[in-house]
Amino acid sequence: MATSVKQMMEAANAAVPRITPAQARDMMAKGNTLVVVESPAKAKTIKKYLGSGYTVKASVGHIMDLPKSKMGVDIENGFEPVYEIIKGKQKVVTELKAAAKNADRVLLATDPDREGEAIAWHVKHQIARSRVPTQRVLFNEITKKAIQEAIQKPLDLNRDMYDAQQARRVLDRLVGYQISPILWKKVRRGLSAGRVQSVAVRLVVEREEEIARFVPVEYWSIEADLKAALPPQFRAKLIKVDGEKMEPKDVARDFLKAKGIAR
Repeated sequence: MATSVKQMMEAANAAVPRITPAQARDMMAKGNTLVVVESPAKAKTIKKYLGSGYTVKASVGHIMDLPKSKMGVDIENGFEPVYEIIKGKQKVVTELKAAAKNADRVLLATDPDREGEAIAWHVKHQIARSRVPTQRVLFNEITKKAIQEAIQKPLDLNRDMYDAQQARRVLDRLVGYQISPILWKKVRRGLSAGRVQSVAVRLVVEREEEIARFVPVEYWSIEADLKAALPPQFRAKLIKVDGEKMEPKDVARDFLKAKGIAR
């Protein structure tokens, strides 16, 4: 089933109770906390650090994305992206929902970057019906100290980070799905265009056009190494002649002609 971002935000934020730091510490001592990470390997390590009272599950990367078979972006309505569960991830989503139903709170500990933030938002959307308090946890290293400190300081999900990821994802889709077919027709099938290489190609083309339009202009400079009464020697450059800025090519040519060096 496809889901718009507006629907996702409404579902993720609907009547989900907020918890205070004091409540969070109390939940650490009793009750069950579901921690969601991206990697199954990380899940095993973090579970060992947290011990009993914690269930650690892995999303195995993204669980939702724009559909592959169509644009997935409503261009006529503010470029609204429409997401769906990625093929093959339904089992993971089902496991996350089941785990959330048995939890007193959920901590989304996906990677501390834009992609991780998007995964956190999508997981929150999928488990929203459980109405369990859901917060974000950030750590930059998989050590016992870092993880336990992060667990004690849960945060709200970051909408700005999620919007940044969405902007990049939507731009990838708009550029890729509209330019790639041109490459298939003009160059060969199988090539892809994206937001980075397409802009890079344009910059290269524009630079080549500038080079082609360039008209070489003769230019001379007149410099002299002068020796003062005391060292050091210094270099002087001719800038003006009779108080007026000179055109180096004209002055230089006249000077060299006078010396019989040039014609």
